[in-house]
Amino acid sequence: MSPLSVNDVLARVRELPALPALVIELIESLDKESTSAEQLADKISNDQALVAKTLRLANSSFYGMSREITSVADAATVLGLRTIRNIAIAAVLAEHFGRGDGMLDFDAFWRHSLATALCSAAIARETGFEEGMAFTLGLLHDVGRLVLASAFAEQFSQVVAHQRAHDCPSLEAERAVLGTDHAAIGRLITEQWHFSPKLVAAIAGHHEPPDEADARPSLSDLVHVADNIAHALDLSKLEGDAVPLLSMTAWTRLGLDEIKCQRVFAQTLAPHGALCAALFG
Repeated sequence: MSPLSVNDVLARVRELPALPALVIELIESLDKESTSAEQLADKISNDQALVAKTLRLANSSFYGMSREITSVADAATVLGLRTIRNIAIAAVLAEHFGRGDGMLDFDAFWRHSLATALCSAAIARETGFEEGMAFTLGLLHDVGRLVLASAFAEQFSQVVAHQRAHDCPSLEAERAVLGTDHAAIGRLITEQWHFSPKLVAAIAGHHEPPDEADARPSLSDLVHVADNIAHALDLSKLEGDAVPLLSMTAWTRLGLDEIKCQRVFAQTLAPHGALCAALFG
């Protein structure tokens, strides 16, 4: 099969339905400190499916509220601005991309993406990165794989066949079959969607963060480590899910000692089930 070119990818990306305006607004708001919970609640309240998912999470046993939460405004007060925005981005994106043709396990994909998002946010709390940006990055780190499965179904099926035949990591199979990989495709897609340069760079580098030992900690380091932890915690529930190769340089730069790691694990595991049930269940 011929390698995928940049033009091939961009042509297909342009054919995909445009991202919902709400997602674009929410992602843009990550860089705007002036956005209030009230403004965000107003935007979400215009989407009844999203309202239902938000209220389902706010009233879940995970939060143990003593009274029923009946409005997005109340949910924003209970859950906070970051959580409300994260719920909205996850729910709208999952609905936008649909379930594909079966070659990609949609449920496992989103369980892993959500686990990576929660883990990214937890690492951000330990390392000083912005939590909302980290969550969105974790959620979208594999968007290139999602687009591969939906827009290049024939090529993606060849990747899956190669991976099974050679028992190799998905990244290796993508490069062997396509001459590129989902991280590089993710960069093209998010550039086309006009995401902020730091999100684009982190998505592109989430499997291969900078190798310079004296470099400053980066979002690429954060999502790379979060992706590995999410795989190790096996929250996708995908049979045969393998942990990618971990960059010890990225791990060292983040400075996650044993105590910090225990907090990261707990903050990833605890809300995962409730969030999956509210958003995808």
